[in-house]
Order: sequence, then C-alpha cells, then structure tokens
Amino acid sequence: MKFTIILFTATVIFSCSKETDKADSSNITTAKTSNSTGNEVILTDEQLKLLNIQTARPEARQMSGTVKANGMLDVPPQNLVTISAPLGGFVKFTELLQGMKVKKGQVVVILEHPDYIQMQQDYLDSQSQLEFLALEYSRQQELAAENVNAVKTLQQSKSNYLSMKAKVEGLKAKLKLINIDPIDIEKGEIRNTISIPSPITGYVTQININIGMHVNPTDVLLKIVDTEHLHAEAQVFEKDLSKLAVGQKVRIKLSNETKERLARVYLIGKEITTERTVRVHCHLQDEDISLIPGMYFSAVIETNAKSFDALPNEAVVNFDGNYFVFVANETNPHSFKMLEITKDISEDGYTSVSLPEAAKNKMIVIKGTYSLLGMLKNKEE
Repeated sequence: MKFTIILFTATVIFSCSKETDKADSSNITTAKTSNSTGNEVILTDEQLKLLNIQTARPEARQMSGTVKANGMLDVPPQNLVTISAPLGGFVKFTELLQGMKVKKGQVVVILEHPDYIQMQQDYLDSQSQLEFLALEYSRQQELAAENVNAVKTLQQSKSNYLSMKAKVEGLKAKLKLINIDPIDIEKGEIRNTISIPSPITGYVTQININIGMHVNPTDVLLKIVDTEHLHAEAQVFEKDLSKLAVGQKVRIKLSNETKERLARVYLIGKEITTERTVRVHCHLQDEDISLIPGMYFSAVIETNAKSFDALPNEAVVNFDGNYFVFVANETNPHSFKMLEITKDISEDGYTSVSLPEAAKNKMIVIKGTYSLLGMLKNKEE
C-alpha cells in the first residue's frame, strides 16, 4: 500500500514538471520571434543585451573610386634594341645565347666581307686625291690673284676639290657606321672584319644568326632588352577614361603572383583602339630585374577621392543578391527595420551606401546585423 502511494505521487510530480518545461520552452520561443514580422525585428531586453547590438549614423568619408584594367609589362623604346648589320656580311663570331646578359659596348657579333676592304681602299685613294686637289686649288687661287690664269680654270679646280672632299667625308661616315676608325686606316691598318657592339646593357631575348651565315642590312641579328626600367601598359575602357588622371595610384597583380605591386599613372593615351580601350602608361614603384616584358597583369586604378556616406562593412548584409541595412526605431529601441540600399565601393573596412529616405539621418545597426537577419528570416521560414 505504501509503495502504491509513493509511485502515484512520483508520477504526478513528473507529469507536472514536464508540462511546466514545455510551457517555459514555448514562452522563450515566443519571446524570441513572435514579434518579428515582415521586415521588422523586435527584441526583448535579454536578446538586445545578448546580441550586443550597436548603432551609429552614416559618416562622410573620403573614399577612392576604382577602375579595373588588364595589361602587359613592357619596356620603353630606348630600352629595347634590335641589332642589324649596316652593310651586311658573313657572321664570323658570336658566343651569345638567349637570356645572357651583355654590357654596353661589349662586342656581340663580328662580321667579315670583301666589301669592307674595298671601302677602306677607296677611302685611302680618295684621301690622297683630296690632298692633291687641295694643293691644286690653292695654286690656282694664287695664279688668279696675279691674273695669270683664266677664271674658268679656277672654278674647275674649286669644283674638283669640293667634290672630292664630299666623297671623302661620305666614305668616312660609312666607315664609322661599321665601326672602323678612318684614323686607323690612314695609319695603314686595313681590316677585313667589323665588330658590332651592344648599345645598351641588358639581356639577349632573340638570336637569329649562326657562324658562317650571310646577313643582309635588313636582317635582324638579335634583340637586347634592358629590364631595369619596365613599365606597365594597362588597357582601360573608353567609358572609364574621364575618371583617370596622371599620378593616380595603381595596384598591379601579375598573373603568376598573389602579391600586389604599386605603380603610378604616368601617361594616358590619346587614341582609342578597335576594342574601345585606351592605353595607360604606368611606372612601377619598385624596379625588379626579374620581371620580363610581356607578362600579363590585372590592375586596379584608384581614381580621385570623393566624400561618400559610409558605414562599416559589417553594417551591410547580402541576402538573395541584394544589400540591406537595419534601421533602429527612434521611439522603440528594441525595434529594427530592414531596408534595401544601394552599395557602392568598399575601402579600409567601410562601404559607401545610398540610403532610401526612410533611413536617412537615422541610426543604423553596425554590429549584430547578421544576427538580426537570421532571426528575421528564420521566423519567415
């Protein structure tokens, strides 16, 4: 009998306890979400404290607009040299390989040809005749001063002298063109080869010759590039041209790198290509000789800074491809209304926004926004 009474009492207590727990659980759930309707969330004091909701008004910040572009590393014309043979000839010597470094003045190719010898002989002959004609012209001037010879004879002597002088000067210029010093020829040094030096310090990027090969003046023997002064050639679309200005900061990322390199806009092209783009010449902030012309990159050009209404990034939430903020109710500090906005640029942890009239000059939630979004959408589901 005692056992039956104890069992009955325990059953009653357990049943009452279970009913009480269900009722409390129902009350908590209702307290959390029953007041969240449509696009508005109403929190209890406990929820407001637990979520640590913080609000603030949008602030005016100086933010830079950006223009995205693609491009390729290149070198200025004076840093890229194409070497040819001015008069042609046969390749007698070269020891260059693609990628080798050469210094300014270093001999890169030696050519030989019988025409080099003939040109030097012609120069010596013409130089000798010039000396004779110079003396003859001087003698005729003396005779003319004494009225001994005719004026025609003096004029003919002068013509012969000036003609030969021009020929000598022309041969001298040709000899210098193939790096033969006329002074050495006058000393009796006649050469059958010519040397072609490198006009710059750089790296060999292309070789088109071999020993014994005959080359013409129009043939490209090799190319040398100086990579110490690479620049970035960016292609910017026509619609963004008005945003650009010389001196703007450029963030460049090469296709094979993850880090960003800094540059500045140096020149803006004045011609639009068939792809409706304009070439923008940018100078790299830090030179790097390991870079190679032709490397592709993506770039972000920071345009002039302007004042925007901005909020911390955390204040703006993305839902179904649209952007929203939560506006605090001025009369009810527990109420927050979700409004759609237009998002612009983001920089240094802030995002510029265009707010609707209902949100202007209002307190905006800047911390706890995603918690509010979760509570609102969970209630709708």
